Amino acid sequence: MKLKKIHHVAVICSNYEKSKDFYVRILGLMPINEVYREERDSYKLDLEVGGHYQIELFSFPNPPARLNRPEAVGLRHLAFEVENIEEEVAELAKHDISVEPIRVDPYTNKKYTFFTDPDGLPIELYEG
Repeated sequence: MKLKKIHHVAVICSNYEKSKDFYVRILGLMPINEVYREERDSYKLDLEVGGHYQIELFSFPNPPARLNRPEAVGLRHLAFEVENIEEEVAELAKHDISVEPIRVDPYTNKKYTFFTDPDGLPIELYEG
């Protein structure tokens, strides 16, 4: 195999409008394409991160809840690189989003923290 890069990450939400608002207005991701798939009663929103298509936000009727946080089998969390973690944490606080205390990775000496999306998906901010 000759993998070149991660193309995208797919996220399934329980409330499309609430999650769309969170990812677009609060996190500032840029919508590229939005479609409603009538046969599946499902929306699909393609989002851009840093000039690259990277996230697909899906809605489906009655999706099952995530098992636990975050050590269930499967995708553990979604991580975004930021320039200044303190500024981004302050921005999240303006939207009443609870953020864990900022920690320092003992192996890289880089700062990081976690918060969750409207469905409890763990999201990491990692200072690059």
